[in-house]
Amino acid sequence: MAAERCSFFVQKKNRFCKMIVKRGRAFCGEHAHEEEGNINERIPCPLDPKHTVYKDQLSKHLKKCNSREKPKPVYYVEDINAGSADEDSSDDQTCLSDRSREELEGFLDKLKKAVQGLEGHTENILSHPALQEQLDHPKNGESALKHLKQQASILGHMSSLRLLVGRRCYVEFGAGKGKLSHWIHEALKSHDHREDNGHFPPRDDYHFLLVERSSTRFKVDGKHQDDGTQFERLQVDIQHLDMSKVSLLSENNMEVVGVGKHLCGAATDLALRCLFRRDRIRGAEAEPPCKRPKMQNSPEPDPTGCVESEQPDPTGCVESQQPDPTGCVESAQPHPTGSVKSAVGGVVIALCCHHRCDWRHYVGKQFFRQRGLGGAEFNVFQRMSSWATCGLQPGRGTQDGPSGGHEVDEGEHDESDHDATPDTLNGVLSSEERHRIGSLCKLLINQGRVHFLQQRGYDAKLTVYAQPNVTLENVLLTAVPC
Repeated sequence: MAAERCSFFVQKKNRFCKMIVKRGRAFCGEHAHEEEGNINERIPCPLDPKHTVYKDQLSKHLKKCNSREKPKPVYYVEDINAGSADEDSSDDQTCLSDRSREELEGFLDKLKKAVQGLEGHTENILSHPALQEQLDHPKNGESALKHLKQQASILGHMSSLRLLVGRRCYVEFGAGKGKLSHWIHEALKSHDHREDNGHFPPRDDYHFLLVERSSTRFKVDGKHQDDGTQFERLQVDIQHLDMSKVSLLSENNMEVVGVGKHLCGAATDLALRCLFRRDRIRGAEAEPPCKRPKMQNSPEPDPTGCVESEQPDPTGCVESQQPDPTGCVESAQPHPTGSVKSAVGGVVIALCCHHRCDWRHYVGKQFFRQRGLGGAEFNVFQRMSSWATCGLQPGRGTQDGPSGGHEVDEGEHDESDHDATPDTLNGVLSSEERHRIGSLCKLLINQGRVHFLQQRGYDAKLTVYAQPNVTLENVLLTAVPC
């Protein structure tokens, strides 16, 4: 006999509540106040108003409510990856629509000058056999197929960079349901990833660490708990994550590969800071810093105290670096051969939502300063970056606020920018021009991240990994040690 469902009709969802009720009852606990003769009053929970509780049971509920404040885990360190607010930062949050035409034209002139000489994105759309069966499945809808194509291309790039091998810990930032980790796990099990000796990597030879700040339903990593592979979830904001205190990493002493699919705005910068803070600490423990030779015309030090400047060699690998005495994440320990001895084996992140970036968290400050730019310009360019995804739509302006995003699925946001507001140049610039300017803003911000990685001894690049009809946010940041 099928269990009885709640009789409460949810107007917002245009359906009945799906909760199961007790025998002889018509309503579930959440809607029991609707039952005739029930005199107990239900009130919104003060910790989370999304659910209600009987008023006379409030004190008991607060002790066990899932929204109650829990003890902070050992790896939680307040703002450890946030970066510092420096004198170059700008508190000017003026909307583009409130700026004069002359102001915006001045910023556009700076943008065009700053992007001169920068390489554009190369296109390389790949796939991977681990997803081929799902890609060919006839029951997949359009949305599911788009995500599968992106995941297949990401795995294809990981395979070409030789990042799909054992003895590594894959850290998925902004994991959501954990589908990217799921497919990496499937790829590692496949016949295409035997090690050089012809054997498959043992299941306990690679681990997965999934970082997500919110609680997520329908997690797919639960399907792998019984096959010998270790999946661990950290419910923490990347901004507060000290990876050196995560036992899975400290006890296994494995290389880390940082991955992410559409890591929104500042979350990408926080993830890079998180990865290379751990890299710097482990490098310092491994060997003492090398002295840096005196150089003519050396760059000015960062006024914040964070040492961001290093001397690169012609290949982009770091020859030597000054250790950071402040504990800031902007430096890494040198390696005797010329490249950074790294605990980070690679980075593969699909970038997204540049209008959500933040100057404090941004890792490419040195890159911007070398071009005569600072926080004021960054704040304008990150707003203009949304033109790349809404600029081709006639009559649409720029997303000037913090909302907006990318695709709908896996707890993500809508790819188009909602409620876009008109700006001073609307009607002056064509849709194509706005799209081009937004793309240049994204390129400039992304190149700052590439520079950050190159200065730490990595071969970093930006690649178009998917067609625009699959996702408008189709640029992949990859990096492996030189």
